Amino acid sequence: MEAKTSSTGYSDGEDASEGIEVKGARRSRVSGIDRALQIIDYLYETGAPAGGYAIAKAVKAPLSTIYVIVDDLVEKNMLTRNSDGTIWLGSRLYHYGLAYARSLDFMSVATHEMHDLCRQSGETVQLCGRDGDHMLVLAMADGPSHFQVTSRVGTRVPLNWTASGRLLVGHLSEGDRIDLFKRCARSSPTGRADVDPDTLSSAAARAFEARLSIQAGESDYAVACIASPICDSEGKCIATISIVLPEQKAFADEGGYTKRVMASAEKIESLMGWRNH
Repeated sequence: MEAKTSSTGYSDGEDASEGIEVKGARRSRVSGIDRALQIIDYLYETGAPAGGYAIAKAVKAPLSTIYVIVDDLVEKNMLTRNSDGTIWLGSRLYHYGLAYARSLDFMSVATHEMHDLCRQSGETVQLCGRDGDHMLVLAMADGPSHFQVTSRVGTRVPLNWTASGRLLVGHLSEGDRIDLFKRCARSSPTGRADVDPDTLSSAAARAFEARLSIQAGESDYAVACIASPICDSEGKCIATISIVLPEQKAFADEGGYTKRVMASAEKIESLMGWRNH
C-alpha cells in the first residue's frame, strides 16, 4: 500500500508523534497486506471500535505505520472512522462476507468434515437429516475396519431408533416432541428402542442440550452410534454427524469419540457461520 500523510485526528488522545518511527526502505506489498489483516483481525476479535494507538499496541506495529494503513483502508471502505475517531469494520467487508456466505454449500462443508472425522477416528462416520417422521442417512464415509454398517446412504429409520433421530427433534417444543413421538415411535428389530413418547421427548431435550446423543443396540445388534447436532443460525438441528462403530469398542474409548464428534459438529457450524446461537 502506498504511504500518504494522515491529516485526520484520532481518538484516545494519541498523537502521531507517539510510537516508533518507520525506519529503512518502504515496506513490501506483502508486509502491507499482513498489517492490514492484523488490523482487521484485531477489530473482529475484540468486537468493538478502537483507536489507532490501541490497534498499534495490539498488533505491535509503529503508530505511524498504523495511521497510514488505516487511512488507506478507510478510503477504500474496508474500515470506517466513527465521529469520535475510533476505527471499525467497513461496509466493503460486509459485502465480501455476503458473497462468501452465498458460495458456501452445507453438504460440501459437512462432507469434507465427515471424511476428516473418519480419518481421525478410524471409524465409519455418517451425516444424517430428518425426513418427516424418519431419520435419513445423507452421506457416509466407511472406516478402514471390516466392521459393516447396515444403514447406508438413503436409509430411512424411525426417529426413535437412533441417537441422531433424537437430536434432530431436540430443538422442538416439548409438546411438539411428544406429539411427534406419539405418531412415529416404532419398535426396533432388536426390541431395545424406547417407544414411550414422554421418555423419548425428555431424552431428546437432554441430548440436544448436551450436544451429544449415544445409543447402543437399539436399531442393530452390537452397533453403537455417537452423534452430535449441527445447528443453524437459529439454533435448529438441521443435521447430525455421528460415529458408527461396534458397541464394545464405543464404550472402551467413549470420551475420545465424543470429543471428536462434538468438535466436528462445531467446526461445520463455524464454517457455515452458524455459531452465534
